Amino acid sequence: MVSIATVRQLALAFDKAVELPHFARASFRVNKKIFATMLERDNIAVLMLSPVDQSVFCAYDKSVMYPVPNKWGKKGATIVKLEKVRKDMFKDALITAYCRVASKALADKYQSIK
Repeated sequence: MVSIATVRQLALAFDKAVELPHFARASFRVNKKIFATMLERDNIAVLMLSPVDQSVFCAYDKSVMYPVPNKWGKKGATIVKLEKVRKDMFKDALITAYCRVASKALADKYQSIK
């Protein structure tokens, strides 16, 4: 299980990451690009993965991580059930999402952590 506070702490630990509102949810961005959102009332996060990364993470357990059921999901937007996901798996997926939108210099710093 990953708490709302832990999501926020992990997402904001990345270089140049900021939290901004995005409709009814919190968004986490780097260079004005969203890498994750969080809907506290539903206890979920949505990670902006590539379709390939999405298929890898969702293969573990589709009740924990699964594509958003619309065209965003086909582009890699992935729902994460925070009450079900292991912290290490969430952290790995979050790093992947961050590195997807961060500059190469920022992404290179975190690629070796995974």
